[in-house]
Amino acid sequence: MAELLSSINMMKINKFSVVLVTILLPLLVVQSKRPPPLTKDYYKKSCPRFDDILNGIITTKQAETPTTAAAVAERDADINLSLPGDAFDLVTRAKTALELECPGIVSCTDILATSARNLITMTGGPFYEIPLGRKDGLVSQASRVLGNLALPNMTMTHIIDMFKIKGFTVQEMVALVGAHTIGFSHCSEFSNRIFHYSKTQPVDPKLNPKYAEGLKKLCANYTKDPTMAAFNDVMTPGKFDNMYYKNLQRGLGLLASDQAMAEDPRTKPTVDLYAANETAFFNDFAKAMLKVSIYKVRSDKDGEVRHRCDSFNK
Repeated sequence: MAELLSSINMMKINKFSVVLVTILLPLLVVQSKRPPPLTKDYYKKSCPRFDDILNGIITTKQAETPTTAAAVAERDADINLSLPGDAFDLVTRAKTALELECPGIVSCTDILATSARNLITMTGGPFYEIPLGRKDGLVSQASRVLGNLALPNMTMTHIIDMFKIKGFTVQEMVALVGAHTIGFSHCSEFSNRIFHYSKTQPVDPKLNPKYAEGLKKLCANYTKDPTMAAFNDVMTPGKFDNMYYKNLQRGLGLLASDQAMAEDPRTKPTVDLYAANETAFFNDFAKAMLKVSIYKVRSDKDGEVRHRCDSFNK
């Protein structure tokens, strides 16, 4: 437990924070009646250096700022206002370089999907093939984020239903939430668990007591400093592994919704499986991420290749 408390103390010097389910969630928001054909070699002729250019930028950016791997989401949503901007900077760098190399060819959504995969692999996670050829949307509204992100105060039934509506099973949901093995969450997202759980019990009894004490010290001034954050995985925060699930079994789940997965009979068997078998987690996560990346992608008729990822062409 000394290692645990040491890790918590290290959080005090970190002012970065990230959102709940990492890189590919923006792709869940798009709408399309019929998915366009995607191919692994989509840019082979039109932008043959696509992989090399993107890999170079991702490697440099992740080395500069390790929070990059977990930091992409809808930029203007309230929940994301304290994001450091590192992942947005990554996308901007990549788009600028690719526009110089092959103008008007590579979409921002393909940059996001490929960057997500590369960063997951770079931090120790599984590799999976990404079919390419997506088009960028013609609508982008921060108001759409909350309906597509699971929040820590939601019930497990609510979260399961959110994923089910989009065609994802309970097992796929548990696998995708495993992305919390890297990254951070704001103190405000779990403050009720350590300060105001109930009138008679200020601390959530499901939390490991020493872990709760460390979090209380870390987040003591969170109302004055909204950027204060804690590691989602307190044991191996920078490594993509199955430690996140092991933490849930020991009461070291940071978010209430995460900890609930270790107890709900619908999700507990999968949590236990992934805690015991990292290969099973990696295999299922890769399949689920691929499924997310091709969920209702846009075609030429209802999308475009943006010249800038932060604005429409017209």
